[in-house]
Amino acid sequence: MSTLSPTKQFAPAGSWNADPVHSNVTFEVAYAGVNTFRGSFRDFSATLVDGVLEGSAKVASVDVKDEQLNGHLQTPDFFDAERFPEITFRATDLDRGELTIKGVTRPVELTGSISEPNVDPFGRTRVGLKLETTVARNDFGVSWNAPNQGGGNYLGDDVRIIAELALVKQEA
Repeated sequence: MSTLSPTKQFAPAGSWNADPVHSNVTFEVAYAGVNTFRGSFRDFSATLVDGVLEGSAKVASVDVKDEQLNGHLQTPDFFDAERFPEITFRATDLDRGELTIKGVTRPVELTGSISEPNVDPFGRTRVGLKLETTVARNDFGVSWNAPNQGGGNYLGDDVRIIAELALVKQEA
């Protein structure tokens, strides 16, 4: 996949929607001092309209391969889904954006790439967009933790968020 550098135009003109089948939004956090814990959001959307990317993920759709933990992530200890049902994001370039979690909006630095437009077998024009950021979860009020018997805490403070989006151009 060829990519445009961040110094070039953020995205081709027009309106683009994320293809949810070929896109994903994931997160990673250090766990128990021994490995990386990963999760994703099953229900999310993203649009790219004339260079402005906006997206959201439904907190209730968080998936960490354990139903009990999925439920705990809905509580005020983590995302507080009842009061804050969505996580939102907005960016106008590949270097920076704004992320809102639990009603707290913070600027985030991004690492990103976007492919050149390509036409799929069904005649639709697509681009691939990948964005990554690392945030301090405590800055967003996601502060639950427990002491690790070997020292430190079970959860790391930094969370890596990755959005890999297959965007399809919308016809006028």
